[in-house]
Amino acid sequence: MSTPSHEHRQDRAPAPGTVSENAPNFDFAGTTPYEDYVRADVLTHLQHLLSEDPGEMVFLVTTQVMELWFTVIVHEWETASQALRRDDLPVALAALKRSTYELQSLNESWRPLAQLTPAQFNAYRGSLGEGSGFQSAMYRRLEFLLGDKTASMLVPHRGAPRVYAELEKALQEPSLYDEVLRFLARRGQPVPAAVLDRDWAQKYEPSAEVEAVWTAVYTGEQDSDLVRLGEALTDVGELVWRWRNDHLVATRRAMGSKTGTGGSAGVAWLEKRATKNVFPELWTARSHV
Repeated sequence: MSTPSHEHRQDRAPAPGTVSENAPNFDFAGTTPYEDYVRADVLTHLQHLLSEDPGEMVFLVTTQVMELWFTVIVHEWETASQALRRDDLPVALAALKRSTYELQSLNESWRPLAQLTPAQFNAYRGSLGEGSGFQSAMYRRLEFLLGDKTASMLVPHRGAPRVYAELEKALQEPSLYDEVLRFLARRGQPVPAAVLDRDWAQKYEPSAEVEAVWTAVYTGEQDSDLVRLGEALTDVGELVWRWRNDHLVATRRAMGSKTGTGGSAGVAWLEKRATKNVFPELWTARSHV
């Protein structure tokens, strides 16, 4: 069998300085379209370390990644809330499903921090000053969407008008769970008027009547839309519970029972948070099915 001549081969490597016709375009007059879309240059230059300890970098970047996940999850839950308001259950369920994957990724963010020894954390802890995660405005919006509302949590953000306005709006609007209960009522479920007409700025408190609604839903047809909604919320609630417990464990390992940064009660405060379930009647109703 004859071998093709060098001149007729179609798979030879391009000469130095040239680009193969199948190669991506590398020649852009300004920044690349990827950079313009992702703003990678901005993201990768937001790390301003305040100590000489090399471990501070992973703490700072991991915390920034958490903030981005908070932002995505808030977007999903607001999407779900708006869809429920329109009685568009498929869109709401899709947003809730996406948020479970995002919550899993958020929870994995604890892994780089969970192995810190107290000495390793103390090496840069002083650089945080009075900074603490409970001051996160985006996390506060996430908690407000879960129905855990307290007007006093707006106080730390008085000096940032845009952030304060966004939080105040979230405080006054129905939470994701409020929208779920309003949706159930429009679907003929006997959600009490006291729940439907409550002050949205107040923390949601469990209701025996709402528990009875979920009990009836779960006792009925198992492939119904309402069961699917309940299970989507349960998936979210479980992952929020895991987030709180992973936060507690990481803090215990890094600082024991010392006072938290920003003057918080540290582990003691996180322990109280870890015992609470979001969408409470979805959990208690299971005892009656």
